[in-house]
Amino acid sequence: MSTPSLSRETIVVLDFGSQYTQLILRRVREARVYAEMLPWDAPQEELDRLDPKGIILSGGPNSVYDQDAPYLPRHVLERGIPILGICYGMQLFAHQLGGRVARTTQCEYGLAEIQVDAPDAPLFQGLPTEQKVWMSHGDRIDDLPEGFIAWAHSASSPFAAIADESRRLYGLQFHPEVAHTEHGPAILENFCRRICGCQDEWTPGSFIEESIAQIRDAVGSGHVICAVSGGVDSTVVATLVQRAVGDQLTAIYVNTGLMRKNESEETMARLREQLGLDVVYADASETFLDALKGVVDPERKRVIIGNTFIDVFEDEVRRLGQVDFLAQGTLYPDVIESAISAQSAVKIKTHHNVGGLPEDMRMELIEPLRYLFKDEVREVGRALGLPDDMVNRQPFPGPGLAVRILGEVTYPRVATLQDADAIVREEIARAGLQDEIWQYFAVLTPLMSVGVMGDSRTYANVAGIRAVTSEDGMTADWARIPFDVLARMSSRIVNEVPGVNRVVYDISSKPPATIEWE
Repeated sequence: MSTPSLSRETIVVLDFGSQYTQLILRRVREARVYAEMLPWDAPQEELDRLDPKGIILSGGPNSVYDQDAPYLPRHVLERGIPILGICYGMQLFAHQLGGRVARTTQCEYGLAEIQVDAPDAPLFQGLPTEQKVWMSHGDRIDDLPEGFIAWAHSASSPFAAIADESRRLYGLQFHPEVAHTEHGPAILENFCRRICGCQDEWTPGSFIEESIAQIRDAVGSGHVICAVSGGVDSTVVATLVQRAVGDQLTAIYVNTGLMRKNESEETMARLREQLGLDVVYADASETFLDALKGVVDPERKRVIIGNTFIDVFEDEVRRLGQVDFLAQGTLYPDVIESAISAQSAVKIKTHHNVGGLPEDMRMELIEPLRYLFKDEVREVGRALGLPDDMVNRQPFPGPGLAVRILGEVTYPRVATLQDADAIVREEIARAGLQDEIWQYFAVLTPLMSVGVMGDSRTYANVAGIRAVTSEDGMTADWARIPFDVLARMSSRIVNEVPGVNRVVYDISSKPPATIEWE
């Protein structure tokens, strides 16, 4: 069970390689309309399956006149439903329908101002005639195809917005999905509602109702297991399954020995006492740490931990007897980042919860969150009535602290990082910043540095602090933590954590860096 209900009103976003494609999805969903992304060359059957009420064409890095540039398949244009092209997407259908797209002598990158020439046009209804927008293009449309008119212009783009209402084709030269376009969300909402006729259907409540019905229908009288970590993803999945099938669910908590300080004990108490889940506790810390001996490559760590987790999990499943389904918290960013395709995302790292089950684990997957972003999962958690501290728990990598320890993972290094990380979390909470920062944690580097404590020379570990702001983890910026808070963290770590004499703060964004160090 991994696909949404076919009866749901859907906007399909065709991805032509833009770095902003996921943002288009998010903005449409923020308008309470369901959106799903497909590669630009998705087969017609995929569109037929989703039966979209409208299609959005993303931007992309190519020029429409490049050899082998992505093109707009004929079956997309022939569907007869509204299509909104953004940047490359707009230039693409203009080019294919007889217009002229050429390199501009004055590129537009960054903020620009457009003048809306058709204020009553459905895309711009209720919005100012002068708007600040985000441009990112070196090509422009010089001649419109027959039937198109301009709805807006900028100093460098005579056709900043275009439309052929008879063919239900609309185009924007700018990017409405990025935060710098001041009325971008409203423009996209106008497309979804005024032009495509979508209703306010994509809500946490509707998702919960639909998911419970789908789970109940899929499971029948079968037995479901679910790995829980205490994080919002697995907790929401377990709660949905429990609401659907009750005591047909058994949750399994695997202590890998790579959790944060005191986390396993606190998580077990919360799952059993607050949520009333039937949870099996498996302490496999020694097994995991033994398997990681001598391993320094981060990707190898992920693979070893994923394989070891499956082995431990299989042992617990065998003890339970007949199990028919495995529920897990795969999210949309997991799927996107793990994709390997010339037309989609490049694989960044292995996600141990993406890619199916080993052949000898004869269970069917239940992935109710597979099409959700993290903030949407939090909304669903709140609607389910989960405790705030559980819903707002910051993301934590599946492999745990192993990917925050650069170099070999050993018992002493795990303990060192646990102590340093606890201080970071305590000081963020003390400063009241926990709701402003997406993720914050300590890392332990393989570096040793010279220091002075008292009258003695030291040679000890360098610890790092990582804190980022983000909406969904796809992109992130480093958090501007006040200097006095950073100073307290550094002072406490050096004084309270044996073996650390230097603390650094990471000021890298994603991209080019990732959120985790690994």
